[in-house]
Amino acid sequence: MPKAPATTAQPSEPASYEAALEELEQLVARIESGQLPLEQMLAGYQRGAQLLNFCRARLEAVQEQIKVLDEGALQPWTQD
Repeated sequence: MPKAPATTAQPSEPASYEAALEELEQLVARIESGQLPLEQMLAGYQRGAQLLNFCRARLEAVQEQIKVLDEGALQPWTQD
């Protein structure tokens, strides 16, 4: 009997920066343990890259918000 094709479900996006960082730390620990089969290690590496990109994007967004605040671009609203 032929095998059913493997489904490649896309992992969900983390709920927050903190959740992504926690998942990434756990993933790194599992990869560094050297106990994962090669295919799982590759999948873990790919997921880690996704999590890292997510964290970087969140950090960049926050840095931009801070930059705007530091430059005083946001002024209090006053009614004339």
